[in-house]
Amino acid sequence: MERRYDICNGDSDGLCAAVQWRLHRPGAATLVTGLKREIALLEQVPAGAAAPAEVNVFDISMQRNLTALQTLLDAGVRVNYFDHHTVEAIPAHPLLEAHVDRSSDVCTSLLVDRYLGGAYRAWALVGAYGDNLPDVADRLAEASDIGPGDRTRLRLLGEAINYNAYGDDPGDVRIAPARLYTILSRYADPREMLVHESIAGEIDDLRRADLERARVLAERTESVAGSIHVLPDAPWSRRVLGSYANELANAEPDRAHAVMRLHGQQGYMVSVRAPLASPYGSDLLCARFGGSGRPRAAGVDALEPEARARFFDAFAANAWTAALPARRA
Repeated sequence: MERRYDICNGDSDGLCAAVQWRLHRPGAATLVTGLKREIALLEQVPAGAAAPAEVNVFDISMQRNLTALQTLLDAGVRVNYFDHHTVEAIPAHPLLEAHVDRSSDVCTSLLVDRYLGGAYRAWALVGAYGDNLPDVADRLAEASDIGPGDRTRLRLLGEAINYNAYGDDPGDVRIAPARLYTILSRYADPREMLVHESIAGEIDDLRRADLERARVLAERTESVAGSIHVLPDAPWSRRVLGSYANELANAEPDRAHAVMRLHGQQGYMVSVRAPLASPYGSDLLCARFGGSGRPRAAGVDALEPEARARFFDAFAANAWTAALPARRA
């Protein structure tokens, strides 16, 4: 029997993309996932004589995994790659099937949904809501005759799953992403999961409490371009970083937002959101400070303390655009 690996980000978009794929292609597969910032996951797949026949990748930056990807392809591994993060060049290889789209109105779950012809549309919506694409998800749900009540429930689940992916180690989160995937994958429709499982409500209660702490305790800096919010280092701030950034983006869609938290001796961890009205530029800003991501949302894992003022200036001067910038030659 062929050995397969499914590799995915531990957030809502990655997990829901992997769930759709495995529902479409039932069978055993080794899951490799982790917390939001655990990106270099392809190197965990064995190459050489122990290499699997197939690897399926969801919502993991190809740019951050190019070396491991090339190693697997050279070892004769088939790779299906679905992603929406910035990548300079996609390798040309007969064993690689890449579905990469950097547009601001797509996420990986929607790319898989497109590939599968909407076979597991409700799971795609959970991923889109969790990836802070509520308008896109609402339009797709309406076109699929999914009513307002179900949309609200799917959004709650998506936001809860996404929040659960943030943290420095498994002890920060309510449930490890791999364990959460096991629960999600039992159900062909997430609405059935919400009937039978309590985990979404438990995560959402924790998320709401952490968001309230952030609103009260954040150190705020305002500019014409947007706002920067600095949080202390604590388990709650590690969990809420992305959710708080999304909340700010949705509340003020014409402005950019950054949420930073102290990160030990490494300085700051940063999440950036482009203005929803001009959703391109986050990846280019973060790349200047050693970060990565996608045009709509990106981050920096370790912003040095001495670079804080420079980041503030760059954020205020950043060029946020309404269209995808042309690739540089």
